[in-house]
Amino acid sequence: MRKEIILSKISKIEESIPLIEENIPEDFEEFENLGLLKDGIYKRIQYMIENILDICAIINSDLQFIPPGEEDDIINNLVKKEILSQSMGNKIKEFKEFRDIIVHRYGKIDDKLSFELIHENLSDFNKIIEKIKTIIDRY
Repeated sequence: MRKEIILSKISKIEESIPLIEENIPEDFEEFENLGLLKDGIYKRIQYMIENILDICAIINSDLQFIPPGEEDDIINNLVKKEILSQSMGNKIKEFKEFRDIIVHRYGKIDDKLSFELIHENLSDFNKIIEKIKTIIDRY
């Protein structure tokens, strides 16, 4: 397994989490008026999600599972092979959907919903990272 590449991507995620935690305000009104800082938070979230998806693709490939057609197929393969739990697979899919909103419909992002999602789910990135570390230790 390409552990060095995976660990490098994990490191980038771990760098982003405190940056978001330090800069995201506690209330929505303040978040809504952050301007470029809000854009930076969205970009960091997007970057973190893309790194998680890349890691999943590397694990899927290195364990020589069925070649996927789409990102959801990668996640489904990892759940099916019991590398990821169903709940963690679902969380990663939710993150992927949020990333797609950030990337493809940036002008139409619901800031209030996004603010709530970030606050409620930021700690899940750490859970995913810990799971990935156990996977690469096992293989």
